[in-house]
Amino acid sequence: MAQTMFRNALLLAVPFILAAQEPAPIKVRVQEVVVPVTVTDAQGRFVSDLKQPDFEVYDQGFRQDIKFFSAERSQPVVVGLLMELSNGMRVRWKNYQEMGVELALALLPGDPKYSGYLIGFGNTAEVLVNTTSNSEAIVAKLNKVSPAGGSALYDAIWTACTNRKLVPGEPLEPHSVIVIIGDGHDNASTHTLDQVLEIAQRKLVTIYAISTDAYGYTADSGKVLRRMAEETGGRVEYPLDKTYDNVQGFLSRPSDFGNYEFKPGTGGYTAAILTALFKSIQNISGEITTQYILRYSPNTPGSEVARHEISVRVGIPNVNVKARAYYYPDNP
Repeated sequence: MAQTMFRNALLLAVPFILAAQEPAPIKVRVQEVVVPVTVTDAQGRFVSDLKQPDFEVYDQGFRQDIKFFSAERSQPVVVGLLMELSNGMRVRWKNYQEMGVELALALLPGDPKYSGYLIGFGNTAEVLVNTTSNSEAIVAKLNKVSPAGGSALYDAIWTACTNRKLVPGEPLEPHSVIVIIGDGHDNASTHTLDQVLEIAQRKLVTIYAISTDAYGYTADSGKVLRRMAEETGGRVEYPLDKTYDNVQGFLSRPSDFGNYEFKPGTGGYTAAILTALFKSIQNISGEITTQYILRYSPNTPGSEVARHEISVRVGIPNVNVKARAYYYPDNP
């Protein structure tokens, strides 16, 4: 009887003993934060002649000592090209395909300090070309894929942050960026927008996008791209949003074949589309290669919040400063 009571008491105690022995979750404190910064004047032109003393970085309101500063145009970078492959891309697929090719060639010029990878996302997200300095591998793959199915954008970002080959030193040097070609909608992912924004910030990734939304079409998905870019310090280009920049003018010019901004048969509309697309490519690639890179070791006395807000200030008037909005100080 005594043995039975002892055995039962021991069985009841085992879960509590095991729970007490379970190790506490291990958290790794972020030792250094990388902050790519873009500075433009009132006309949107890059300001590229600033020095380290021109910048101030604040973490949770505390001014930080800038540990590393670079204004070089040839900063090492890893670029993830995320290409939407949904049915919605079919209408101008050849244009988008060519845009992806031009981006790959512009951002991966053959120098080993520039690396990139290609992820396609339709019903699922897949690494089509893993991290490489060979732009031709990405170009060859882009020329073979075609759109079909849904859009797993969030899973594509998650894959870019967690499931591809890393470059030694990433994300500090080289720093990491993602360029999305798509309209920002998602109907097939297993992850949420908040989840992928958190993982992108934890990995110190900057998100850019070239929206495929066309003129006259607005969708809530556009807000998704803007939020991603604003919170991580990137930007969104809308090359097709203002293809017709004089709506009132062309509607007031009647003709036998209808009211058109570009006369049918002249190729004017196609030329306008291509011009807008390539201008967006130049804007994105230009910003990535014209950024200031700041790094600091966080020093925020008494601040134990889960998310730290970042503020970057420049000591000259009439400029716009763009940088990531926050980061997570503890990585699980």
